[in-house]
Amino acid sequence: MPQRNILQHLLVTAKGLAMGAADVVPGVSGGTIAFISGIYEELIETIHNIDLGFFKIWKKEGFLSAWRHYNLSFLLALFSGVFISILSFAKLITWLLQDYPIMVWSFFFGLVVASIVYVGQQIINWRLSLIIVLVFASTLSYFITIADPIGSPDSIWFLFLAGFVAIIAMILPGISGAFILLLLGAYTTIIGFVTQLTEGITTLNGSLFLAAFGKLLVFGIGAIVGLKMFSRVLNWMFKHHKNMTLAVLTGFMVGALNKIWPWKEVLEYRTNHAGEEIPFIERSILPSNYSADPQILYAVLFAIIGFLTIFLLERIAVKKGSVKLESTPPTKL
Repeated sequence: MPQRNILQHLLVTAKGLAMGAADVVPGVSGGTIAFISGIYEELIETIHNIDLGFFKIWKKEGFLSAWRHYNLSFLLALFSGVFISILSFAKLITWLLQDYPIMVWSFFFGLVVASIVYVGQQIINWRLSLIIVLVFASTLSYFITIADPIGSPDSIWFLFLAGFVAIIAMILPGISGAFILLLLGAYTTIIGFVTQLTEGITTLNGSLFLAAFGKLLVFGIGAIVGLKMFSRVLNWMFKHHKNMTLAVLTGFMVGALNKIWPWKEVLEYRTNHAGEEIPFIERSILPSNYSADPQILYAVLFAIIGFLTIFLLERIAVKKGSVKLESTPPTKL
C-alpha cells in the first residue's frame, strides 16, 4: 500500500468529499467517483484485507505498525471526507425535497435513466438468458416499489437491513447506495436522520443528536457487516459472471424508476418519530392527475440535467481509463 504524507491524505479526504456527495444523490455512485479518482482498487483491497490479524500485529509490533499494515490512514482520511460531505449535503437535499419535490425527483429520474444506459452498455454478447434475467429483475424491482413497506423505515431491524444492502454502492461502480435506499423506501428517512444529527451538533441539542446518532449507528453497523459479506461475493460475481450481474443491476434500476416518478398520490400517511404526518404509501400518477401544479417544463429540464450529469461522469471515467491503459508499460513475456 502506498505511503502518503499529510497533503496526500488531504487529497484522499477531498476524494471522500466527492464520494459522499455522490452517495447522497440517487443514481450517482460513490464507487464511480472512487473509480474516476483512481482509488477504487486500493479501497476494495484495503477493505478485503481487514481482519482480526490486526490485533495480533498490535500485540507483537505495536498499534502503529498494525495501523500502517492495514492502511487505516487511507480509510480514515477517505471516510472522514465521506462523512463530512454527507452531513453537509443531507440538509440541502432535505430542504429541496420539501420545497421543490418535482424538480428534485425529476433530476433523480434523469440520473437513474442515464445510469441504466451506462450500466446496460457494459453488457456484451447479449443473449436470451440475459434478456430474461433483465426482465425478471425489472419486474421484481417494480413490485418491490409498489408493495406495502415491510416495516417502519425508522425501525431498528429495517435500518440495519437498509445499511446492509445499500453498502453495495461502495463496491461496484455504477450502483448508487441512495438508489438502493430509495428502492427500500428508506431514503428520506436516512437523509432526515443525518439532518437531525447535524442540527443536534450545531444547536447543541443533546437529545436530538443522540436520537439521530443511535439510528444512524444501527444503519452503520448494517453497512459494515454488509461491506465485509458482500465485497468478496460481488467482486467474484463481477469477475466470473459480469454480464449476468450487469443485467440484474440494469433490471433493478429499470423497475425502480416507478419509485422516483416525480408525480405521486399519497394513499396512506404515517407518524414519524417527531410526531409529524408524512407519506407512507404512494402511487405514481400522470402529471395531468396531479393535484397541484405539475411543473412539467421544470421536470423535463431537471431530468435532462440529471441525465447529462451521468453522461459527463461516464466520459471522465472513460478518459481516465484510457489514460491508465496508455500509461501502463507492456508486459514482458
